[in-house]
Amino acid sequence: MKRRTTLLLGLAMVLILPFGISLAQNPPGAPDASQSWRTAPRHSAGLAPDPVANADTAIIEVYAAPTYSWRRYFAVHTWIIVKHSGETAFTRYDVVGWGGGNVIRTNYALPDGLWFGAQPQMLVDLRGKGVDAIIDDVKKAVQSYPYPQQYRSYPGPNSNTFIAHIGREVPALDLDMPANAIGKDYRDISNPVGLSPSGTGVQANLFGVLGFTAGLEEGLEINFLGLNFGIDFNRPAIRLPSIGRLGLPNTGSLAANADTP
Repeated sequence: MKRRTTLLLGLAMVLILPFGISLAQNPPGAPDASQSWRTAPRHSAGLAPDPVANADTAIIEVYAAPTYSWRRYFAVHTWIIVKHSGETAFTRYDVVGWGGGNVIRTNYALPDGLWFGAQPQMLVDLRGKGVDAIIDDVKKAVQSYPYPQQYRSYPGPNSNTFIAHIGREVPALDLDMPANAIGKDYRDISNPVGLSPSGTGVQANLFGVLGFTAGLEEGLEINFLGLNFGIDFNRPAIRLPSIGRLGLPNTGSLAANADTP
């Protein structure tokens, strides 16, 4: 009985601690928390490079930001921006559920804009030689997304399912999606086993609520009811629900052959 009680207390702490940290990072009384979706700021976060000043450079960046309203304590929204060399503007791709029709949106918001008041974090930053070819692969992956007319916040398919699909199709991104990107593990009953979201490992999952992932980027991760727990060995960290990770950041480095700073 004592061992069972200890185990239950341990599990409760694993669930409560990440949520508490998430709550402390963005308390309910914070100014952004009271904003409506109409008035929440969506200006540039100042993370994306100037596309005009970098006109000769091919660039890919992936961002994650806490979702809107109470869901921000549990999950993030992810998107990708690309720019071929010779172009002077980014193209942004996300999946957005409201509005009906095709959920894949192009240039829905500013490339690095705040997500309804939430500051984005950069997950991938690739620039320079060889990136043009990767952008072509990203655009093919956007077109091959299997759920263009479907959206469910939980357990998916949603915005994170979309970016995870791109990561699987384009392993050169070295994409490591955080544990609180709910929906990244969504797989329907016809395709329960395949590549992990980074394209560097394997994953088995049913509808994003039960399964596991093992990959060079993700490390080892278990999914239970959409909550992810694991260990990242590549950039040492503990992977947890609500906050994503505790440890080194998972931002992808500039391409090794990049020819710009």
